[in-house]
Amino acid sequence: MGDRRLKPVANLIKSAALCQHLGDLPTWALLSLMTNSFLLVSVVLLLFRDYSADVTLRTRPPSESSRLVQSSLFQPSLVNPAYPLIAQLGPRHQLTYQQWVNLLAQEAQAAAENPPDRLTILVGDSLSLWFPSELLLSERVWLNQGISGETSTGLLRRLDLFRTTKPETLFIMIGINDLIRGTSGETLLANHRLIMQSLKEQHPQAEIVVQSILPHGAEQAVWEGRSRLLEIPNSYIRELNQQLEAIALEEDVYYLDLHPLFTDITGNLRPELSTDGLHLSPQGYLIWSSALQIFSQTKLEVDE
Repeated sequence: MGDRRLKPVANLIKSAALCQHLGDLPTWALLSLMTNSFLLVSVVLLLFRDYSADVTLRTRPPSESSRLVQSSLFQPSLVNPAYPLIAQLGPRHQLTYQQWVNLLAQEAQAAAENPPDRLTILVGDSLSLWFPSELLLSERVWLNQGISGETSTGLLRRLDLFRTTKPETLFIMIGINDLIRGTSGETLLANHRLIMQSLKEQHPQAEIVVQSILPHGAEQAVWEGRSRLLEIPNSYIRELNQQLEAIALEEDVYYLDLHPLFTDITGNLRPELSTDGLHLSPQGYLIWSSALQIFSQTKLEVDE
């Protein structure tokens, strides 16, 4: 599969003058800028190209396969990007964990029995669950396997739900709920490795993309569990992401570092990209969507 990491472009900003100008930034911020500048610039350019300043979403005539994306079977009922999210979740988002598992099993079974072209699976917690269908890449057919509050242990236990599907790509994001619940970094990373290994065994032809854990809003967070967020330094999340990237390289899967795209100068989640310091706003999902498009075009399709 080739090099699974997004190639750094540090040589573009190594000049002494620029380093002196940025001398007041912490070391981690400089490293993030250097290693992710290409993706960041690409995302910004893509946003300017594809979206108007008022974040008006484009609509496209749906193809036969893309109708699956918009169906109630393959997507949560979140189709209106006007937040707040909580007011729009609907009955589907009031299910218990086991009811969610049962529902996702049915959806995965439907995808297995009628395999669509370019099936792509989102795997994770509420951040994946609430990804607006309008912002998912239209050339793919998406199966959303996110559950609100999911942990790496819970995800590891339910990978068999979509074992019989034949995805082209799987995007995984998991971990913040582990940290909120006090799970150790060692356990979280060990579970990540097991998830990678299990997915490789179950889907040997698929491209597996592990995405970094996103930062939180720290003192600016208004989420109901704010006190628990404050116990998790964003610097610790950065350290875990560095280790996660190393594990992805060892396991020969792709790693997509979204973290720097969502941080402000202090390393916290940018307020405009979040609704409460933990969950994402429409602008946050635009950033994520654009990063997926850039990554797909520059890595996945290139390596095919």
